Amino acid sequence: MGKLLSGKTAVVTGAGKRSGIGYAVACKLAAEGANVVIADLGRDADPELAVKTGVESEMTDIAKEVARTHGIDTMAVNLDVTRADSIAAMVQAIGKRFETIDILVNNAGASFGVPNAVHTYDETAWMKTIDVNLHGVFRVSRALLPMMILNGGAIVNTASRAGKVPALFNGAYAVAKAGVIMLTKVMAMELAGNGVRVNAVCPGQIATDLEKWRFGLEAQFFDSTIEEREKEMCKTIPLGRIGSPDEVGDLVVFLASDRAAYMTGQAINITGGQLMEL
Repeated sequence: MGKLLSGKTAVVTGAGKRSGIGYAVACKLAAEGANVVIADLGRDADPELAVKTGVESEMTDIAKEVARTHGIDTMAVNLDVTRADSIAAMVQAIGKRFETIDILVNNAGASFGVPNAVHTYDETAWMKTIDVNLHGVFRVSRALLPMMILNGGAIVNTASRAGKVPALFNGAYAVAKAGVIMLTKVMAMELAGNGVRVNAVCPGQIATDLEKWRFGLEAQFFDSTIEEREKEMCKTIPLGRIGSPDEVGDLVVFLASDRAAYMTGQAINITGGQLMEL
């Protein structure tokens, strides 16, 4: 049986560190035969961020490793989804290597100013969180769509369970991810005539450094340990465990492939049953 994505080219934002969902997605796409563009900040993270982003050396190593392992073409590009000039530079670099883009995974995300309630949230941190998580999806999609609508393709946006059920003291992130879900529907409606399908994935608790950081915050608040907080969280998940980045990657591959050819405008939960509502 042939690979699902042979001959396709995919761009994955926020894929520049091995501990994140983006890396797992890039590896899964490559395993199914897609060429992959690894896009991330490519520099030290903002000091306001508790969780690091991909740095250039790690991104380059990842691109080489994925190409070698799966026998496909890769490239690493620096990308700041909040800056038009950075996005334009990425598009130009990709255009020199690939004629078209078939798959776009908008995975870059961040959360600033947490934990805070709405009435104590720093406005700059709130706006920055919205800008990265919501406006970044819009900017990158708009910039790459001219390379996609030539032959059609698939966009998969990383939303979150938090976009449907808000997480405590992380309001800007929840609002942004709710916006991503609606943006996914808007794009799906408007791009269907161009042969571009647009769906979103809504992960719950996934074993990443971001999740570990969250459990660390909770441990401080409840005078507990990270392990105890994770155990308590698992009690709220019917399948009784934290999910893996690879499991999210498998869902993204499905949505990006022709096996999901009749699906667009959907926001799919991947939460171990923690969230069952649409």
